Amino acid sequence: MKQRPPPFPLLLQLLFFFVAIAECGEGRSALSRRVGFRGGRASGDAAREASPTSGGRSLRFGKKGEFKILQVADMHYADGRETGCLDVFPDQLPTCSDLNTTAFIYRVIRAENPDLVVFTGDNIFALDSKDAAKSLDAAFAPAVELKLPWAAVLGNHDQEGTLSREGVMRHIVGMGHTLSQLNPSGMAIDGFGNYNLEISGTDGSTLANKSILNLYFVDSGDYSTVPAISGYGWIKPTQQFWFQQTSSRLQEKYKSKPSPQKDPAPGLVYFHIPLPEYSTFDASNFTGVKQEGISSASINSGFFTTMVEAGDVKAVFTGHDHLNDFCGKLTGIQLCYAGGFGYHAYGKAGWSRRARVVSAYLEKTVNGDWGGVKSIKTWKRLDDEYLSTIDNQVLWNKGSIGRRRRNDLPT
Repeated sequence: MKQRPPPFPLLLQLLFFFVAIAECGEGRSALSRRVGFRGGRASGDAAREASPTSGGRSLRFGKKGEFKILQVADMHYADGRETGCLDVFPDQLPTCSDLNTTAFIYRVIRAENPDLVVFTGDNIFALDSKDAAKSLDAAFAPAVELKLPWAAVLGNHDQEGTLSREGVMRHIVGMGHTLSQLNPSGMAIDGFGNYNLEISGTDGSTLANKSILNLYFVDSGDYSTVPAISGYGWIKPTQQFWFQQTSSRLQEKYKSKPSPQKDPAPGLVYFHIPLPEYSTFDASNFTGVKQEGISSASINSGFFTTMVEAGDVKAVFTGHDHLNDFCGKLTGIQLCYAGGFGYHAYGKAGWSRRARVVSAYLEKTVNGDWGGVKSIKTWKRLDDEYLSTIDNQVLWNKGSIGRRRRNDLPT
Protein backbone atom coordinates (compact mmCIF):
# COMPACT_ATOMS: atom_id res chain seq x y z
CA MET A 1 0.00 0.00 0.00
CA LYS A 2 1.13 3.53 -0.67
CA GLN A 3 1.97 5.68 2.33
CA ARG A 4 -0.09 8.75 3.07
CA PRO A 5 1.76 12.04 3.29
CA PRO A 6 1.59 13.81 6.64
CA PRO A 7 -1.58 15.84 7.31
CA PHE A 8 -1.45 19.50 6.33
CA PRO A 9 -1.81 22.35 8.83
CA LEU A 10 -5.42 23.48 8.76
CA LEU A 11 -4.70 27.13 7.98
CA LEU A 12 -2.55 26.18 5.02
CA GLN A 13 -5.27 23.84 3.75
CA LEU A 14 -7.83 26.61 3.90
CA LEU A 15 -5.50 29.09 2.23
CA PHE A 16 -4.80 26.73 -0.65
CA PHE A 17 -8.49 25.89 -0.99
CA PHE A 18 -9.44 29.50 -1.66
CA VAL A 19 -6.48 29.99 -4.02
CA ALA A 20 -7.41 26.89 -6.00
CA ILE A 21 -11.04 27.98 -6.26
CA ALA A 22 -9.91 31.34 -7.64
CA GLU A 23 -7.62 29.65 -10.17
CA CYS A 24 -10.37 27.30 -11.29
CA GLY A 25 -12.78 30.17 -11.70
CA GLU A 26 -10.23 31.99 -13.84
CA GLY A 27 -9.85 28.85 -15.94
CA ARG A 28 -13.60 28.65 -16.53
CA SER A 29 -13.77 32.30 -17.51
CA ALA A 30 -10.87 32.04 -19.95
CA LEU A 31 -12.29 28.90 -21.55
CA SER A 32 -15.70 30.54 -21.88
CA ARG A 33 -14.15 33.38 -23.81
CA ARG A 34 -12.15 31.03 -26.02
CA VAL A 35 -14.88 28.63 -27.13
CA GLY A 36 -17.72 31.14 -26.99
CA PHE A 37 -20.22 29.89 -24.41
CA ARG A 38 -23.71 30.99 -25.34
CA GLY A 39 -26.71 30.13 -23.26
CA GLY A 40 -24.63 27.72 -21.17
CA ARG A 41 -23.47 25.68 -24.16
CA ALA A 42 -20.08 25.56 -25.84
CA SER A 43 -19.82 26.61 -29.47
CA GLY A 44 -16.25 25.59 -30.27
CA ASP A 45 -14.82 24.24 -33.52
CA ALA A 46 -16.39 20.78 -33.47
CA ALA A 47 -20.17 20.68 -33.51
CA ARG A 48 -21.97 19.00 -30.61
CA GLU A 49 -25.59 18.26 -31.35
CA ALA A 50 -28.48 16.54 -29.65
CA SER A 51 -28.82 12.82 -30.37
CA PRO A 52 -30.98 10.26 -28.57
CA THR A 53 -28.31 7.60 -29.10
CA SER A 54 -25.37 9.36 -27.47
CA GLY A 55 -26.45 10.84 -24.18
CA GLY A 56 -28.17 13.82 -25.81
CA ARG A 57 -25.21 14.84 -28.00
CA SER A 58 -23.56 13.68 -31.16
CA LEU A 59 -19.97 14.36 -32.03
CA ARG A 60 -18.70 15.64 -35.35
CA PHE A 61 -15.68 17.29 -36.88
CA GLY A 62 -15.84 21.07 -37.01
CA LYS A 63 -15.48 23.46 -39.90
CA LYS A 64 -11.69 23.51 -39.59
CA GLY A 65 -11.50 19.76 -40.15
CA GLU A 66 -10.12 18.79 -36.74
CA PHE A 67 -11.33 16.78 -33.75
CA LYS A 68 -9.34 16.89 -30.52
CA ILE A 69 -9.47 14.45 -27.59
CA LEU A 70 -7.94 15.07 -24.18
CA GLN A 71 -7.03 11.91 -22.23
CA VAL A 72 -6.87 12.12 -18.44
CA ALA A 73 -5.49 9.01 -16.75
CA ASP A 74 -5.33 8.08 -13.07
CA MET A 75 -6.70 11.08 -11.23
CA HIS A 76 -6.95 8.99 -8.01
CA TYR A 77 -9.31 11.60 -6.60
CA ALA A 78 -10.51 11.20 -3.01
CA ASP A 79 -11.72 13.96 -0.66
CA GLY A 80 -10.57 17.18 -2.26
CA ARG A 81 -8.54 19.53 -0.10
CA GLU A 82 -8.43 16.93 2.69
CA THR A 83 -6.50 14.51 0.47
CA GLY A 84 -2.74 14.91 0.38
CA CYS A 85 -0.37 14.45 -2.54
CA LEU A 86 2.08 11.66 -3.23
CA ASP A 87 5.57 11.87 -4.67
CA VAL A 88 6.05 15.61 -4.76
CA PHE A 89 8.90 17.62 -3.25
CA PRO A 90 8.72 18.15 0.54
CA ASP A 91 8.16 21.89 0.20
CA GLN A 92 5.08 21.18 -1.97
CA LEU A 93 3.35 18.94 0.57
CA PRO A 94 1.79 21.66 2.77
CA THR A 95 -0.20 23.15 -0.12
CA CYS A 96 -0.81 20.11 -2.33
CA SER A 97 -4.07 18.15 -2.51
CA ASP A 98 -6.71 16.84 -4.90
CA LEU A 99 -7.37 20.48 -5.72
CA ASN A 100 -4.09 20.49 -7.66
CA THR A 101 -5.57 17.79 -9.87
CA THR A 102 -8.69 19.87 -10.40
CA ALA A 103 -6.66 22.97 -11.21
CA PHE A 104 -4.60 21.01 -13.76
CA ILE A 105 -7.75 19.83 -15.54
CA TYR A 106 -9.04 23.39 -15.87
CA ARG A 107 -5.62 24.55 -16.99
CA VAL A 108 -5.14 21.98 -19.75
CA ILE A 109 -8.74 22.34 -20.98
CA ARG A 110 -8.24 26.09 -21.23
CA ALA A 111 -5.04 25.55 -23.25
CA GLU A 112 -6.30 22.83 -25.61
CA ASN A 113 -10.07 23.44 -25.94
CA PRO A 114 -10.76 19.74 -26.61
CA ASP A 115 -13.89 18.47 -28.32
CA LEU A 116 -14.02 15.45 -26.00
CA VAL A 117 -12.41 14.58 -22.67
CA VAL A 118 -11.73 10.88 -21.99
CA PHE A 119 -10.99 9.64 -18.47
CA THR A 120 -9.24 6.27 -18.58
CA GLY A 121 -9.77 4.80 -15.15
CA ASP A 122 -8.68 5.05 -11.53
CA ASN A 123 -10.69 8.23 -11.64
CA ILE A 124 -11.00 8.01 -7.87
CA PHE A 125 -8.88 6.23 -5.28
CA ALA A 126 -11.88 4.79 -3.51
CA LEU A 127 -9.98 3.31 -0.55
CA ASP A 128 -9.20 6.85 0.64
CA SER A 129 -12.62 8.27 -0.23
CA LYS A 130 -15.26 8.79 2.47
CA ASP A 131 -18.06 8.82 -0.15
CA ALA A 132 -17.39 7.44 -3.62
CA ALA A 133 -20.28 9.33 -5.20
CA LYS A 134 -19.02 12.67 -3.89
CA SER A 135 -15.50 11.86 -5.02
CA LEU A 136 -16.74 11.04 -8.52
CA ASP A 137 -18.69 14.29 -8.64
CA ALA A 138 -15.61 16.26 -7.63
CA ALA A 139 -13.28 14.38 -9.99
CA PHE A 140 -15.38 15.02 -13.08
CA ALA A 141 -16.62 18.47 -12.01
CA PRO A 142 -14.46 20.46 -14.48
CA ALA A 143 -15.88 18.68 -17.54
CA VAL A 144 -19.42 18.89 -16.17
CA GLU A 145 -19.20 22.56 -15.19
CA LEU A 146 -17.67 23.51 -18.55
CA LYS A 147 -20.38 21.53 -20.35
CA LEU A 148 -17.82 19.58 -22.34
CA PRO A 149 -18.67 16.16 -23.79
CA TRP A 150 -16.77 13.55 -21.82
CA ALA A 151 -16.49 9.79 -21.50
CA ALA A 152 -14.98 7.50 -18.89
CA VAL A 153 -13.93 3.93 -18.27
CA LEU A 154 -13.09 2.26 -14.97
CA GLY A 155 -9.73 1.29 -13.51
CA ASN A 156 -8.86 -1.10 -10.72
CA HIS A 157 -9.32 1.37 -7.83
CA ASP A 158 -12.66 3.03 -8.68
CA GLN A 159 -14.82 0.37 -6.98
CA GLU A 160 -12.87 -0.08 -3.73
CA GLY A 161 -15.03 2.26 -1.67
CA THR A 162 -18.73 2.81 -0.96
CA LEU A 163 -19.93 1.91 -4.48
CA SER A 164 -19.65 -1.37 -6.36
CA ARG A 165 -18.07 -1.43 -9.80
CA GLU A 166 -21.50 -1.37 -11.40
CA GLY A 167 -22.56 1.36 -9.00
CA VAL A 168 -19.60 3.53 -9.97
CA MET A 169 -20.37 3.21 -13.67
CA ARG A 170 -24.06 3.86 -13.15
CA HIS A 171 -23.19 7.01 -11.24
CA ILE A 172 -20.93 8.17 -14.07
CA VAL A 173 -23.58 7.49 -16.70
CA GLY A 174 -26.05 9.63 -14.74
CA MET A 175 -23.78 12.69 -14.60
CA GLY A 176 -24.16 15.82 -16.70
CA HIS A 177 -22.74 16.11 -20.22
CA THR A 178 -21.29 12.62 -20.23
CA LEU A 179 -21.44 10.31 -23.23
CA SER A 180 -20.45 7.33 -21.07
CA GLN A 181 -22.65 4.25 -21.27
CA LEU A 182 -23.11 1.32 -18.93
CA ASN A 183 -22.97 -1.46 -21.54
CA PRO A 184 -24.37 -2.31 -24.99
CA SER A 185 -28.03 -3.23 -24.92
CA GLY A 186 -29.31 -6.62 -25.90
CA MET A 187 -26.28 -8.72 -25.02
CA ALA A 188 -24.60 -10.22 -21.98
CA ILE A 189 -21.12 -8.80 -21.57
CA ASP A 190 -18.45 -8.79 -18.88
CA GLY A 191 -17.64 -5.62 -17.02
CA PHE A 192 -19.24 -2.19 -16.95
CA GLY A 193 -18.53 0.61 -19.39
CA ASN A 194 -18.18 -1.16 -22.74
CA TYR A 195 -19.46 1.17 -25.47
CA ASN A 196 -18.53 3.05 -28.62
CA LEU A 197 -18.87 6.63 -29.85
CA GLU A 198 -19.13 7.71 -33.46
CA ILE A 199 -17.67 10.99 -34.74
CA SER A 200 -19.32 12.25 -37.91
CA GLY A 201 -17.89 14.28 -40.77
CA THR A 202 -18.23 18.03 -40.98
CA ASP A 203 -21.70 19.49 -41.30
CA GLY A 204 -22.69 19.89 -44.94
CA SER A 205 -19.98 17.59 -46.29
CA THR A 206 -20.63 14.35 -48.17
CA LEU A 207 -19.61 12.45 -45.03
CA ALA A 208 -21.76 14.46 -42.63
CA ASN A 209 -23.95 11.45 -41.91
CA LYS A 210 -21.20 8.87 -41.58
CA SER A 211 -18.92 8.15 -38.65
CA ILE A 212 -15.43 8.87 -39.92
CA LEU A 213 -13.65 8.28 -36.59
CA ASN A 214 -14.77 5.53 -34.21
CA LEU A 215 -13.99 5.39 -30.51
CA TYR A 216 -14.18 2.15 -28.53
CA PHE A 217 -14.29 2.09 -24.71
CA VAL A 218 -13.63 -1.16 -22.87
CA ASP A 219 -13.67 -2.20 -19.22
CA SER A 220 -10.29 -3.86 -18.69
CA GLY A 221 -11.37 -5.08 -15.25
CA ASP A 222 -9.73 -4.76 -11.87
CA TYR A 223 -8.25 -7.99 -10.46
CA SER A 224 -8.33 -11.62 -11.51
CA THR A 225 -11.36 -13.54 -10.26
CA VAL A 226 -9.79 -16.89 -11.19
CA PRO A 227 -8.06 -18.41 -8.11
CA ALA A 228 -5.32 -20.03 -10.18
CA ILE A 229 -4.44 -16.74 -11.89
CA SER A 230 -2.99 -13.87 -9.89
CA GLY A 231 -2.74 -10.20 -10.73
CA TYR A 232 -4.90 -7.81 -12.69
CA GLY A 233 -8.00 -8.43 -14.77
CA TRP A 234 -8.21 -8.73 -18.55
CA ILE A 235 -10.56 -8.10 -21.46
CA LYS A 236 -12.90 -11.11 -21.70
CA PRO A 237 -14.23 -13.05 -24.73
CA THR A 238 -17.70 -11.45 -24.46
CA GLN A 239 -16.12 -8.01 -24.70
CA GLN A 240 -13.99 -9.02 -27.64
CA PHE A 241 -17.03 -10.43 -29.40
CA TRP A 242 -18.88 -7.13 -28.87
CA PHE A 243 -15.87 -5.23 -30.22
CA GLN A 244 -15.69 -7.46 -33.31
CA GLN A 245 -19.41 -7.07 -34.01
CA THR A 246 -19.29 -3.30 -33.51
CA SER A 247 -16.20 -2.83 -35.66
CA SER A 248 -17.68 -4.96 -38.44
CA ARG A 249 -20.96 -3.03 -38.36
CA LEU A 250 -19.24 0.36 -38.48
CA GLN A 251 -16.98 -0.72 -41.34
CA GLU A 252 -19.94 -2.00 -43.34
CA LYS A 253 -21.79 1.30 -42.87
CA TYR A 254 -18.75 3.33 -43.87
CA LYS A 255 -18.21 1.32 -47.05
CA SER A 256 -21.87 1.34 -48.11
CA LYS A 257 -24.00 3.93 -49.91
CA PRO A 258 -24.37 6.85 -49.78
CA SER A 259 -20.78 8.02 -50.28
CA PRO A 260 -19.21 4.56 -50.02
CA GLN A 261 -15.60 4.56 -48.81
CA LYS A 262 -12.85 2.16 -49.84
CA ASP A 263 -11.13 1.70 -46.47
CA PRO A 264 -12.59 1.52 -42.94
CA ALA A 265 -12.74 4.63 -40.80
CA PRO A 266 -9.90 4.71 -38.26
CA GLY A 267 -10.65 3.51 -34.74
CA LEU A 268 -9.18 4.50 -31.36
CA VAL A 269 -9.53 2.28 -28.27
CA TYR A 270 -9.51 3.44 -24.63
CA PHE A 271 -9.20 1.32 -21.48
CA HIS A 272 -7.21 1.30 -18.23
CA ILE A 273 -4.90 -1.71 -17.82
CA PRO A 274 -2.24 -2.08 -20.54
CA LEU A 275 -2.01 -5.19 -22.67
CA PRO A 276 0.91 -7.63 -22.37
CA GLU A 277 2.08 -6.40 -25.79
CA TYR A 278 3.16 -3.11 -24.20
CA SER A 279 6.16 -4.99 -22.81
CA THR A 280 7.60 -5.58 -26.29
CA PHE A 281 9.01 -2.05 -26.54
CA ASP A 282 12.24 -0.51 -25.39
CA ALA A 283 13.77 2.95 -25.73
CA SER A 284 14.82 2.27 -29.32
CA ASN A 285 11.30 1.98 -30.71
CA PHE A 286 8.94 4.26 -28.80
CA THR A 287 8.39 7.95 -28.19
CA GLY A 288 8.24 8.97 -24.53
CA VAL A 289 9.59 7.28 -21.43
CA LYS A 290 9.32 3.90 -19.72
CA GLN A 291 10.20 4.25 -16.03
CA GLU A 292 8.45 1.21 -14.56
CA GLY A 293 7.42 -2.29 -15.54
CA ILE A 294 4.30 -3.07 -17.57
CA SER A 295 1.56 -3.98 -15.10
CA SER A 296 -0.64 -5.97 -17.46
CA ALA A 297 -2.65 -9.06 -16.65
CA SER A 298 -0.54 -12.17 -16.07
CA ILE A 299 -2.29 -13.89 -18.98
CA ASN A 300 -2.83 -12.72 -22.55
CA SER A 301 -6.51 -12.88 -23.50
CA GLY A 302 -5.79 -12.07 -27.15
CA PHE A 303 -7.41 -8.67 -27.45
CA PHE A 304 -4.45 -7.21 -29.35
CA THR A 305 -4.82 -9.93 -32.00
CA THR A 306 -8.55 -9.25 -32.12
CA MET A 307 -7.88 -5.57 -32.86
CA VAL A 308 -5.30 -6.38 -35.53
CA GLU A 309 -7.74 -8.74 -37.24
CA ALA A 310 -10.53 -6.13 -37.14
CA GLY A 311 -8.40 -3.88 -39.31
CA ASP A 312 -9.65 -0.45 -38.25
CA VAL A 313 -7.83 0.24 -34.96
CA LYS A 314 -4.95 2.68 -35.30
CA ALA A 315 -4.13 3.37 -31.65
CA VAL A 316 -4.83 2.20 -28.10
CA PHE A 317 -4.66 4.49 -25.06
CA THR A 318 -4.31 3.29 -21.45
CA GLY A 319 -3.24 4.45 -18.01
CA HIS A 320 -2.44 2.39 -14.89
CA ASP A 321 1.38 2.67 -15.01
CA HIS A 322 1.79 6.32 -14.03
CA LEU A 323 5.50 6.65 -14.82
CA ASN A 324 5.19 5.42 -18.39
CA ASP A 325 4.02 7.82 -21.10
CA PHE A 326 5.30 6.28 -24.33
CA CYS A 327 3.74 5.36 -27.67
CA GLY A 328 5.12 2.42 -29.62
CA LYS A 329 3.90 0.88 -32.87
CA LEU A 330 3.34 -2.85 -33.16
CA THR A 331 1.80 -4.58 -36.20
CA GLY A 332 0.20 -1.36 -37.39
CA ILE A 333 -1.28 -0.29 -34.02
CA GLN A 334 0.14 2.39 -31.74
CA LEU A 335 0.12 1.36 -28.06
CA CYS A 336 0.15 4.49 -25.90
CA TYR A 337 0.24 5.47 -22.25
CA ALA A 338 -1.01 8.83 -21.04
CA GLY A 339 1.25 9.21 -17.98
CA GLY A 340 -0.10 9.91 -14.50
CA PHE A 341 -2.37 12.92 -14.08
CA GLY A 342 -3.51 13.02 -10.45
CA TYR A 343 -1.60 14.31 -7.45
CA HIS A 344 -2.97 11.69 -5.05
CA ALA A 345 -1.57 9.04 -7.41
CA TYR A 346 1.96 7.73 -7.12
CA GLY A 347 4.42 9.54 -9.36
CA LYS A 348 7.91 10.93 -9.25
CA ALA A 349 8.94 14.19 -7.63
CA GLY A 350 10.20 16.54 -10.31
CA TRP A 351 8.53 14.55 -13.13
CA SER A 352 5.47 16.63 -14.00
CA ARG A 353 1.97 15.20 -13.99
CA ARG A 354 0.71 15.04 -17.56
CA ALA A 355 -2.14 14.52 -20.00
CA ARG A 356 -2.21 13.14 -23.54
CA VAL A 357 -3.87 14.98 -26.42
CA VAL A 358 -4.90 13.24 -29.64
CA SER A 359 -6.06 15.22 -32.66
CA ALA A 360 -7.47 13.88 -35.93
CA TYR A 361 -7.32 15.94 -39.13
CA LEU A 362 -9.44 15.61 -42.27
CA GLU A 363 -8.32 15.59 -45.88
CA LYS A 364 -9.66 17.84 -48.62
CA THR A 365 -11.48 16.23 -51.54
CA VAL A 366 -10.97 17.24 -55.18
CA ASN A 367 -14.05 19.43 -54.81
CA GLY A 368 -12.53 21.30 -51.88
CA ASP A 369 -14.87 19.58 -49.41
CA TRP A 370 -13.77 17.96 -46.16
CA GLY A 371 -13.41 14.20 -46.58
CA GLY A 372 -12.32 11.42 -44.23
CA VAL A 373 -9.52 11.37 -41.67
CA LYS A 374 -6.11 12.07 -43.19
CA SER A 375 -3.89 11.89 -40.11
CA ILE A 376 -3.90 11.41 -36.34
CA LYS A 377 -1.34 13.15 -34.16
CA THR A 378 -0.60 13.22 -30.44
CA TRP A 379 1.35 15.19 -27.87
CA LYS A 380 1.46 15.57 -24.09
CA ARG A 381 0.84 18.55 -21.81
CA LEU A 382 2.83 18.86 -18.59
CA ASP A 383 1.62 20.51 -15.41
CA ASP A 384 4.71 22.68 -15.17
CA GLU A 385 5.19 26.44 -15.18
CA TYR A 386 4.71 26.70 -18.93
CA LEU A 387 2.17 23.89 -19.44
CA SER A 388 4.83 22.49 -21.76
CA THR A 389 4.00 20.50 -24.88
CA ILE A 390 6.27 17.50 -25.53
CA ASP A 391 6.62 14.46 -27.80
CA ASN A 392 4.56 15.67 -30.74
CA GLN A 393 4.27 12.70 -33.10
CA VAL A 394 2.18 11.31 -35.93
CA LEU A 395 0.31 8.17 -34.90
CA TRP A 396 -1.25 7.39 -38.27
CA ASN A 397 -1.44 8.70 -41.82
CA LYS A 398 -3.97 7.67 -44.42
CA GLY A 399 -2.39 5.21 -46.79
CA SER A 400 -0.26 3.53 -44.14
CA ILE A 401 -0.93 -0.20 -44.00
CA GLY A 402 -1.84 -2.36 -41.05
CA ARG A 403 0.18 -5.37 -42.20
CA ARG A 404 3.34 -6.26 -40.34
CA ARG A 405 6.32 -4.23 -41.48
CA ARG A 406 9.92 -4.36 -40.34
CA ASN A 407 9.81 -0.89 -38.76
CA ASP A 408 6.64 -1.74 -36.83
CA LEU A 409 8.29 -4.45 -34.80
CA PRO A 410 10.52 -4.15 -31.73
CA THR A 411 14.18 -4.85 -32.33
